[in-house]
Amino acid sequence: MKTPAPPFRSTEALRELTPARVGLGRAGASMPTDALLAFTLDHARARDAVHAAFDVPRLLAGLSGYGLQASRVSSQARSRRDYLRRPDLGRMLDPASRQALAGLGSAGDLAVVIGDGLSPAAVQAHAVELVRHLGARLAEAGVGIGNIVIASGARVALGDEIGAVLGARMVAMLIGERPGLSAPNSLGAYLTYAPRIGRTDAERNCVSNIHRAGLSCHEAALKIAWLVREGMARQLTGVGLKDESGDGPSARISASQAPRANVECGKSET
Repeated sequence: MKTPAPPFRSTEALRELTPARVGLGRAGASMPTDALLAFTLDHARARDAVHAAFDVPRLLAGLSGYGLQASRVSSQARSRRDYLRRPDLGRMLDPASRQALAGLGSAGDLAVVIGDGLSPAAVQAHAVELVRHLGARLAEAGVGIGNIVIASGARVALGDEIGAVLGARMVAMLIGERPGLSAPNSLGAYLTYAPRIGRTDAERNCVSNIHRAGLSCHEAALKIAWLVREGMARQLTGVGLKDESGDGPSARISASQAPRANVECGKSET
């Protein structure tokens, strides 16, 4: 018995399913002018997102509008040039910031860090709205946000040191993701239970592609709140905690029953 052939899809139909550059066509040995111009524009937008200014006062004002206060810190990367050339500097607090955080006291359940990352444009566009939605979802789960910290020159692992200094049970790092040609302003959220210096990416959960054409702030907040609640209940994050937020209520697992993350992977480029 022959398997029926799949229905034919035209190139135009494929373009409706993906923002990828499918079937661009040819003009002699080159791309058509409109395809080349579109690529050049998207590439420029991605570069602009990386080098966009990180407007901390605007973020502070946006959070204040919802009755939320935040602290400011910086990594050891003194300039954007240093940040891009020395990822290690973006993973460590500068001494003054560390001292200032140490004086804030315990963060309680959850510390939220807003870092510029590789797309400050994404943070400016989505971070405040995401925090607003997240606060409501966490309140429903009985989890409080202890401290909100805005970090300049931040890589993902900077949240580990911040969470450790604040004594938080868990840290949520909201950070601009590496821009792509179809999404220059995508935000990511990285969750780490019991944060401390030296945590690996295998010990984190990530909710990514938060932007207008991807995951909405409302949808992302639901996933993040679920992971925060379950991560605290199971006392872990990472490869041992799978996102089941769309599968209905899950059974609570005690710490003694919870699997432990024991797989290491490379450091994230963020």
